[in-house]
Amino acid sequence: MNFIVCVKQVPATTDVKINPETNTLIREGVEAIVNPFDLYAVEEAVSLKEQFGGNVTALSMGPPQASAALKETISVGVDDAVLLSDRNFGGSDTLATAYTLARAIKKIGNYDMILCGYQAIDGDTAQVGPGIAEELGLPCVTYVKKIREVKDGLVTLERMMETGFQVIEVKLPILITVVKDINTPRLPGIRGKMKARKAEIPTWTAADIACEMDRIGQPGSPTWVRKIFAPPKKNSGKILSGEISAQAKELTEELKRLQLI
Repeated sequence: MNFIVCVKQVPATTDVKINPETNTLIREGVEAIVNPFDLYAVEEAVSLKEQFGGNVTALSMGPPQASAALKETISVGVDDAVLLSDRNFGGSDTLATAYTLARAIKKIGNYDMILCGYQAIDGDTAQVGPGIAEELGLPCVTYVKKIREVKDGLVTLERMMETGFQVIEVKLPILITVVKDINTPRLPGIRGKMKARKAEIPTWTAADIACEMDRIGQPGSPTWVRKIFAPPKKNSGKILSGEISAQAKELTEELKRLQLI
């Protein structure tokens, strides 16, 4: 079986700054990591490869430094990696991103399963995975918590629900998005780190994957951010203790002080 894993490089901190003019995150000077949810997708792909044989290719779209994220996936068992990097990709929303990744996947070809983390921690939209599936005309199962069986061209999955899980059987090829319940990502060994250090990551541009230029970057992004801001910090709460009557009295006095009653 052959697997493609989509990964994203994201800021390593939640204390991000916003450019007030462009309403975008300021990424300069901020440490970048592999999106944590994507690491579960990587682990699942590598585990399935170890079980059934085949090849795992990691795919990412971003600036040249995003190659570091791809090298990290190689250190834990990914065989090949491709970086999509082109100034024309800049400003892509989730629709344009899904289209671009789908074009690259078509060029890679020969896959049985595409895996994505269910969302990225810097956007939290959970839209790119299903968007790729739509572009490729593939069945898509989101929030996968377990792969029960792969047999005779079919895969049986457990999909996380609000109250329990749903068992689904789907014909391959398929795209799935995974949640962290699915596995525990492995740590890279010395041999894996050495392989990653030596790895040369090919970079594909919009021309390499035959993109329609009006479907990538800002021209291909119908959604526009009107305003982005960090939520105000909340003050810590106060815990009351002691006799109930004393707690009630203290609470009443505090509410009066705050002019809430």
